[in-house]
Amino acid sequence: MNNKFYQFTAKSLGGKDVNMDIYKGKTILVVNTASKCGLTPQFEGLEKLNQKYKDKGLVILGFPCNQFLNQEPGDEKSISEGCLINYGVSFPMFSKIEVNGKNAHPIYKYLKGELGGWFGSKIKWNFTKFLIDSTGKPIKRFSPTTLPEKIDEYLVNVLK
Repeated sequence: MNNKFYQFTAKSLGGKDVNMDIYKGKTILVVNTASKCGLTPQFEGLEKLNQKYKDKGLVILGFPCNQFLNQEPGDEKSISEGCLINYGVSFPMFSKIEVNGKNAHPIYKYLKGELGGWFGSKIKWNFTKFLIDSTGKPIKRFSPTTLPEKIDEYLVNVLK
């Protein structure tokens, strides 16, 4: 069983270390986000997925990233306020990270290694999504332009 994901830790927007093992048994959707991107309205669709499936075992984890055209320039407070005020985001959001390059967060190094995309082990853009099953195994990578509504169709089968 591949459950390496549970060995990672990330900082919450509030600055607390969060061990990924608290999500054991959950289906996880990891998303790199940005508040000033053309795809930012996906927050709304992600929150709809969250509301629809959180009681069925789904957890969405948002990781703000400023590596794509400076589209997440704010600090933790402004990121938090923007997500909440503009999109009503209630799923966990983490401190700003890098997803590509030598300073990429270990979670992203791992996910890219497990599920390469068209760009190999690079993240192409904001709102790339990784689905991890309830055993901790990465099972699907979705492109930045894949809308949350399309992921819903996939989740119906995963969250049985």
